Amino acid sequence: MSGAAGPRGRDEELLLARVSAAAGRAHLGRRHATYRAPPTGPGARWAAAGRLLRAGAVTGAGARLDVYEHGMTAATGRRIHVIRFDVTVVRRRRVLSSRGITRALVLLDVDGGRIVLRRGDFGRPEEWWPEIRRAVTDAQVPRALAALSQGARLVFGPVWITRDEVGTGGTTLRWAQVRRIEVLNGLVTVRAAGRRQALTTVASGIPNLCVFRALAEHLAGAERDDD
Repeated sequence: MSGAAGPRGRDEELLLARVSAAAGRAHLGRRHATYRAPPTGPGARWAAAGRLLRAGAVTGAGARLDVYEHGMTAATGRRIHVIRFDVTVVRRRRVLSSRGITRALVLLDVDGGRIVLRRGDFGRPEEWWPEIRRAVTDAQVPRALAALSQGARLVFGPVWITRDEVGTGGTTLRWAQVRRIEVLNGLVTVRAAGRRQALTTVASGIPNLCVFRALAEHLAGAERDDD
């Protein structure tokens, strides 16, 4: 019995050592949590193998997601993606899985590679899904606010913001006008006071939507406090 379990345990130890080494090189800090790919039967293994053929997929036998203080790793036995929360770009997508259409987060690793994390790829998605967005927001918002205070214009795909305004296409709103930011049915809407104009764009087209939303709510709130 020990002989049967030995090779698998050894493989897990080797993968953990590789994950820890990659996290150390990227200075990710202390590990907070580990999420593993769910057990797979023959049909699920076939579906996972198909996903591995697509760029950026990380699922497969033994795959694991490790969340650290300053980033995370997404690993299979063959490759380890390293993501730093302070520099990554996160996009929300709807993608095809073995169970049909599902939600996914698409991130950039430290080498510029793309990683697709579907909600069913790892256990306890109710934990790691919001944690990734919260960690990216916490890591990137302070630097973004500092840049805005110095007069920078930040671009989030089709949307841009300054410390005074938000705009897309031919529509521009001053933060003093903004009363609500909505993310609903795949759209992001920045609504002005009363019946005046609103700014609407597709949520999936906004990189780091979590950061944009946090900045928008902060800037709009600051303007309302000044009224």
